[in-house]
Amino acid sequence: MEAANQAESSIYVPRRGGGYGDKVQCYDPSTMKYMGFIPSASKEDVKGHVRRARLAQSVWANSSFKQRRRFLRVLLKYILENQESICWISSKDSGKTLVDAILGEIMTTCEKIHWLLDEGERSIRTEYRSVGRAMLHKTARVEYYPLGVIGAIVPWNYPFHNIFNPMLSALFAGNAIVIKVSEHASWSAYIYLRIIHAALLAIDAPTDLVHIITGYAETGEALVTFADKIIFVGSPGVGRMVMKTAAETLTPVTLELGGKDAFIVCEDVNVAEVSQVAVRAALQSSGQNCAGAERFYVHSSIYEEFVNHIIKIVKSVRVGPPLQGTYDMGAICLPEHTNKLQDLVDDALRKGADVAVRGKLFIGDLGNDVVGQFYPPTVILNVNHTMKIMQEEIFGPIIAIMKFNTDDEVVHLANDSKFGLGSAVFSADPKRANKIASRIHCGFAAINDFATTYMCQSLPFGGVKESGFGRFGGVEGLRACCLVKAVAEDRIKYIKTVIPKPLQYPVADNAFEFQKALVEVLYNISLIDRIKALGNLIKIFTAPESSTDLKKE
Repeated sequence: MEAANQAESSIYVPRRGGGYGDKVQCYDPSTMKYMGFIPSASKEDVKGHVRRARLAQSVWANSSFKQRRRFLRVLLKYILENQESICWISSKDSGKTLVDAILGEIMTTCEKIHWLLDEGERSIRTEYRSVGRAMLHKTARVEYYPLGVIGAIVPWNYPFHNIFNPMLSALFAGNAIVIKVSEHASWSAYIYLRIIHAALLAIDAPTDLVHIITGYAETGEALVTFADKIIFVGSPGVGRMVMKTAAETLTPVTLELGGKDAFIVCEDVNVAEVSQVAVRAALQSSGQNCAGAERFYVHSSIYEEFVNHIIKIVKSVRVGPPLQGTYDMGAICLPEHTNKLQDLVDDALRKGADVAVRGKLFIGDLGNDVVGQFYPPTVILNVNHTMKIMQEEIFGPIIAIMKFNTDDEVVHLANDSKFGLGSAVFSADPKRANKIASRIHCGFAAINDFATTYMCQSLPFGGVKESGFGRFGGVEGLRACCLVKAVAEDRIKYIKTVIPKPLQYPVADNAFEFQKALVEVLYNISLIDRIKALGNLIKIFTAPESSTDLKKE
């Protein structure tokens, strides 16, 4: 933290994450204090980083799982002993509160490390598979090899976890990784990189296994060009550009894009309890969550009661610079995003919506020095799907609430979106909640809770439609960092595949009949039909040589 304090300046600037092409300037979004600059990586810079990572990976690919687990344990020990510093740095760079940081940065990362320690090796060690009926004399297995250099392009909303999440999977699978961080959260990245490099040195592994770069479009495009696999987390618009660039080199990509998650509340719930979950789901990290709740559908019979509870909670939420007092919600990270949030609210108001409450900014007592980027938590009612606020990703502290009357209606509303990341369904009847969730076209669902699927690191994470494709997290995410190779070989040395005589070149006249009978022997459901087919097979196989066979002579 001392190094972080030294990097801070009292200079005030009108914007954040700016630069002049060759540098990224860094600011605290909650105070707009200048914190220095980071060089923006050019295409040649990126090429050099990937080259060095590739050399290190050639060594790491032969590392044992024991060494990889040692790396994880060193990191875990450091994280547990330095939680406050890590959260302070994250808060400084992204504007979130320390509580939001420890929930979203520390807990999720520790859970990821523990899952890899407990189940990682089992997920990617050689796996034997069934051989089927035709290959009983063989063994079949799947082998998992490193891909090489993983390229990750990650956003600004969770500066610590967004670096560690792909890094942990990539290195445990035997890869190196080059991570392009957002220009809006570059300051903290290089502090976190020192933690990773120290852990690698502690286990005698090359530090070039992990590189962090920052910059603008050119930097990201170069990484897509040079890496062996790309993991991109960001907006659908940039995701399309990543795919276009990756298509030139046929580089595989995993895309985790926008979210517009539905939060469904049936009439049989405990309204007071669910209301607390709802507000946390909307306001965690000032609503800057890809899996944050953005559309609240509440059964009409409890609508008024639910709204009253939400309003009461939101009125109590304290908003301000998170490192200058005790606050429930911090700043908005992107300088232009507060204007977008207001545009969404204004559009809804023009189309008939009402603002039930806007939270209070508790920054007046801090003086004129506080010029941070804040948006008050806002509850908006009487919304419908003609409004942009119910169609576009909000990514901010706005709770838009809409009534529904039947389960069929709410399923239709939940699916009426171009996004399909996650969902949450609340009902006192778990069967009903599960039935509703099963009909929502999305990548994950929480039943009577919110976003718990992400805390279960054994589960894959990702979406459908404009929320992207591919998965990270869980077995699926770890294997996505691997070259998956299928292998078949003889079970016993002296029993090999022999081409039956009718099928040897030039094939016999009865070759088709022979193969047809063999298929029936192997795959007929009825045992009697299989026995009959075996008789035909023997008859064909023992028949005198055909005229085609005589041509061999």
